[in-house]
Amino acid sequence: MGDHSISRRTLLYTGLASTAAVAIPNVFSSTASAHVSSQDAQGLKGNINHSVARWTYDFLSLDELCQLVLSTGFSAIDLVGPDEWPTLKRHGIDSSMCNGAEPNLEDGWSDSRFHADLVESYLRHIDMVSDAGYRNLICFSGNQRSLSEEQGLLNAEQGLKRILAHAEQKGVTLHMELLNSKIDHPDYLCDNSSWGIELCQRLSSPNFKLLYDIYHMQISEGDVIRTIRDNHQYFGHYHTAGVPGRHELDTNQELYYPAIMQAILDTGFDGYVAQEFKPSGSSREDKINALEQAVLRCDV
Repeated sequence: MGDHSISRRTLLYTGLASTAAVAIPNVFSSTASAHVSSQDAQGLKGNINHSVARWTYDFLSLDELCQLVLSTGFSAIDLVGPDEWPTLKRHGIDSSMCNGAEPNLEDGWSDSRFHADLVESYLRHIDMVSDAGYRNLICFSGNQRSLSEEQGLLNAEQGLKRILAHAEQKGVTLHMELLNSKIDHPDYLCDNSSWGIELCQRLSSPNFKLLYDIYHMQISEGDVIRTIRDNHQYFGHYHTAGVPGRHELDTNQELYYPAIMQAILDTGFDGYVAQEFKPSGSSREDKINALEQAVLRCDV
């Protein structure tokens, strides 16, 4: 790796040594650099706004994860709720996708039985997100259960219209995540881009977008690059992970992330791409180094 990366890592060691209360001893080794050729490093353009999903690095404290994020050149962490925002602010880290308004992933907007509680929770969280200076809040369709796809769409449209005007006023964008129902989330309704896009079109609000999860949509429908190119106006946020397994973005999985990232950039997207893979390394150090490796496999 070039001199810039060496100096960055050296600065990280210095910073950790001076902040003993939150230091992570002996974990940010230079082994990640050894695995990446100088040719790869010289080719980086830094055009992707990277973040990382909090839950995939939950073996680190949030303070530790903030240090890792900063050392890797990120500026944000995904899926952090209000209780942990003060820690992000202390480190100067953005909350790229806020959560906490949803009760779970199953009881969502496609089922009108949950609307009263969802409306109350989301109105409250929209205010909190806005007051904190953040912009993005995740939401979910929930499970289909016995509903038809059309009834689920009607329910979601009616429920979300009860909070969208408030989101628009507060400058907060709601992002419904596309999740696969084949492997990870059985019966989840918003499991394909067509259903989500139809909901976007019915709501017709700049403050409602889809969170296009590349891992989930590769499993559900494939055709990732064409889908992004043709429908990018509906996608406000992206998640990554390797298929199969939801692990690192390496040569053991079927997606070629440089081409996918280039397709995203070509649409003019300037939001966040969040790494949401589960690091599979056998050691704490391997799992930490995997985050830097993911950046090097994404940047174009």
